[in-house]
Amino acid sequence: MRALKLRAAALGRSAEEEHREILRSALKKPGPKSSLKELLLEMPEGGEDSDFERPRHYSRPIEF
Repeated sequence: MRALKLRAAALGRSAEEEHREILRSALKKPGPKSSLKELLLEMPEGGEDSDFERPRHYSRPIEF
C-alpha cells in the first residue's frame, strides 16, 4: 500500500486513481489483428455433420 501511495504521489494522483490506472493497463488487451471471418476460416475442420447428430434412441415420445 505504501508503494502504491508513493507511486501515486510521484505522478500527482490519488492512490485510488493510481490503482484504477494500474488495473486499466493490466486488463487492456490489444484488438484482434484479424477479422472474425478470417479467424473462423483459420479454424481446422471439426468433423462431419454426422458427428454432431443426436442419436434417435435418446429421444422420448411427447404427449400432447
